[in-house]
Amino acid sequence: MAGHNKWSKVKHIKARVDVIRGRVFSKCAHEIALAARAGGGDIGMNARLRSAVEHAKSVSMPKENIERAIKKGLGELGGEAIQEVTYEGYGPAGVAFLIEMATDNLNRSAADTRTIFSRNGGSVATPGSVAYQFDRKGEIRIAAGGVEEDRVMEAAILAGADDVQDDGEERLVFAPPTELAAVAGELRTGGFSVVSEKLVFVPRNPALVSDPELARQVMKLYDLLDGYDDTLNVFTNFEVADEVLAALDD
Repeated sequence: MAGHNKWSKVKHIKARVDVIRGRVFSKCAHEIALAARAGGGDIGMNARLRSAVEHAKSVSMPKENIERAIKKGLGELGGEAIQEVTYEGYGPAGVAFLIEMATDNLNRSAADTRTIFSRNGGSVATPGSVAYQFDRKGEIRIAAGGVEEDRVMEAAILAGADDVQDDGEERLVFAPPTELAAVAGELRTGGFSVVSEKLVFVPRNPALVSDPELARQVMKLYDLLDGYDDTLNVFTNFEVADEVLAALDD
């Protein structure tokens, strides 16, 4: 949306901060464990696991951490089994949220999520009441330095992608979820520098937040949900006008 700062870009900046803090390793470990638990530990036979491992490698997660996460998912290390759950909710101004979590205690995660929403102007929604506002996509990020957008577009479409976008620093390639690993593999073979590949939820109709106070409340809610220990990913449908972000910085 021209003239506005996409929240997806803001989220990606925050993800890089997570890398510096080391939180991203914990999220990657959960993603790998869940993938291994669901489809086995053979990367060649488990597309989801392959994508999770590639994402972990892209953020420089140590090999031993990756191997330990796979063993955790296969139940070889003991302890409580990690379960995957997605919560839906609405924040201030009706902003939609989808939160993917990995937890060994569903009751705790549900109660904590409900508390975070209720204390910050939002509420947990019933399953399905928010998810329909999003499309499930495979997202591949390619380093933009020295790479023409038309070249990425042509290669991505030929590989089976649906769309290519540019956030200024990286090219975002979107593909059907079942084709994520194949498209990413084709792009790597073509010489492109794949920064990350993962499954995401993309809002069908982004909601523009133009009030500074509401923007502050929504961003705080996002931060709290994203910072929760069991959280893997937080997806939301809001965008913030440039002038509002500028006002928040003042």
